[in-house]
Amino acid sequence: MRNALRACARPEPWKRGPVLAVLALLLGLLLLLHATIPDYAGLGSLVENVLPWLGLFIPVLLAAAYWRCSLSAATALLLPAVAWTTLFGGLLPDRSHPGGDLTVATHNVGTATPGPTARTLAASGADLLALEELTPQATPSYEETLAPTYPYHAIRGTVGLWSKLPLSGTQPIDIMNYGPLAATKPAAAELPENRALHTTVTTPAGPLAVYVVHLGSVRLMPRSGFWTTSRNIGAAALTKAITADPNPRVLLLADLNGTMDDRAFTDLRTHLHSTQQTSGTGFGFTWPATFPLARIDHILYRGLTPNRSWTLPETGSDHLPVAATLTWS
Repeated sequence: MRNALRACARPEPWKRGPVLAVLALLLGLLLLLHATIPDYAGLGSLVENVLPWLGLFIPVLLAAAYWRCSLSAATALLLPAVAWTTLFGGLLPDRSHPGGDLTVATHNVGTATPGPTARTLAASGADLLALEELTPQATPSYEETLAPTYPYHAIRGTVGLWSKLPLSGTQPIDIMNYGPLAATKPAAAELPENRALHTTVTTPAGPLAVYVVHLGSVRLMPRSGFWTTSRNIGAAALTKAITADPNPRVLLLADLNGTMDDRAFTDLRTHLHSTQQTSGTGFGFTWPATFPLARIDHILYRGLTPNRSWTLPETGSDHLPVAATLTWS
C-alpha cells in the first residue's frame, strides 16, 4: 500500500492513463450535453432513455484509474460524477409525504391474466384505474371483475379508465395522424386505432381532466436504428391536446414508451410534471417487469400536489403497474 501511494505521489501518475482521462471527460460531456446529440437513426433518443445507467461507467473508470495509478483520470472523473449527481441525485431520497385526496394507478396489462390482475389493481385502493393494451378477449373480464369497486368506466379501443367518481364527456384522441410527422410513418407502423382517450372526472374539488394514453412502441431495427416514429407522432398529438385543455387540473395516466429524459417529451414536460420525480423514491423503473431498466409508464399532473408515487407488484404483464396519491391544490 505504501509503495502504491509513493508511486502515485510521483509526477508520472499525472501522465498515466490518458485514454482513461479522455473517456471520463467524454462521459461527463455526454451526460451534460445529451440534448445536443443528433437524433440520426434515433441515437439521441436512445441515449436519453438509458441516461441514468451511464453512471455505472463512473465506478468502472475509477477502478481502472486506481489500477493504472492515474491521477489525471481520477481527476477527470469529477466531471461525470458531478453531472450524474446533478441530473439524478435528487431522485434517490424518499420524496413522499403523508396525506392525499386522490389515489390513481395505471397499468399496461398486456398478456396479464385479467381476473387476478384486476383484483390486484383494485386492492391498491386506487380511485382511478387506467388500463392500456386491452384486448377484445380480455376487456369483458376486466369489466366484470372491476364493476363492484368501480361503478363508472369508459373504454375507447385499447385503453380504458375505471373510476369511483362519475365520468363525463369521454372521447378518443387521434394520436397516430398528427402534423408533418404522420407523412413519414411507414405502412408497417400502423397501429390499432383509439389508443388514447380524454374524459372528465367529477370530484369534490371540481372537474378533473384525465387522459389515458398508450403511445406507439419503439424498436431497435437492424437497418434503421432506434425507431421512434409512431411514438413521436403520438407525443406531439398528445402535447397539442393537453396544451389546449382549459381545465386547470389535468392527469395523464400512460404508457409513453419512453422516459421523461427522452427529447420526444420536451414540450410535454413544460405542461405536466411527473409524480415519480416529485414524490417517489428512486427511479421507479417499470419495464421490463422482471428486471426493470426504464420508467416508461407514467403518472403526470398539473394543478395538483403529489404526495406519494410507487410501483405495484408484478401481475404477469411485462410492465409494472404504477400508482400515486395526490392532493387537490
